[in-house]
Amino acid sequence: MATGRTHRPATRSRGIPEATVARLPLYLRALTALSERSVPTVSSEELAAAAGVNSAKLRKDFSYLGSYGTRGVGYDVEYLVYQISRELGLTQDWPVVIVGIGNLGAALAGYGGFASRGFRVAALIDADPAMTGRPVAGIPVQHSDDLEKIIAEDGVSIGVIATPAGVAQQVCDRLVAAGVTSILNFAPTVLSVPDGVDVRKVDLSIELQILAFHEQRKAGEDADAARPAAPVPPPAPRATAAPAADGGRKGPDGDVPAVMPA
Repeated sequence: MATGRTHRPATRSRGIPEATVARLPLYLRALTALSERSVPTVSSEELAAAAGVNSAKLRKDFSYLGSYGTRGVGYDVEYLVYQISRELGLTQDWPVVIVGIGNLGAALAGYGGFASRGFRVAALIDADPAMTGRPVAGIPVQHSDDLEKIIAEDGVSIGVIATPAGVAQQVCDRLVAAGVTSILNFAPTVLSVPDGVDVRKVDLSIELQILAFHEQRKAGEDADAARPAAPVPPPAPRATAAPAADGGRKGPDGDVPAVMPA
């Protein structure tokens, strides 16, 4: 089986936009669900709705893959699953190391979605000597002193950082120096990496803060809707001119005002 070290996805060389690449996993998740229900074909509208995008954007994204569907029939589900999986590099074996086996790292180690997407947890690494040898999700934890050796032996190119923020950059530097070229960062900090290294950041606190913003805005809108409308004051009475002394003669522009005696 091919390893992540020697095979790279072809998306960049084929000029697929990053925004499209970011949506491919959404399409794959929706297609996988359809495949599990033995659905043979799907229209662009149905698949777009399942993936949470509009159908025009979906058709544009698939055009980069060379898939245009069949008019009146739609897209072949199994073929799209294979095609997107190939573009994302998921038809290969990608060994992954997880560094930092606290609550979050342990939860990631036990996540079943890795194996089903072509990712193999090759090693769990922690700096705490008390963790060394302890099995987590059936994998014994190894000490961080062996990080470089583990990466070299397993041909690891993807690292997951689940450490406290204070040591995340140091861990990142060691991963990069050992040959890791893609990093998934769960630590609440921004990592600095050289060119050629990709970093994806997952910050749960930021996502919750964004949700809090939307909740606050919705609450404000509800309060505004529930507030009774302020009464509209009646219009002020319009002033009327006194009758003209000459019986109200009309001029070309309206009433001619009375002429006061000298």
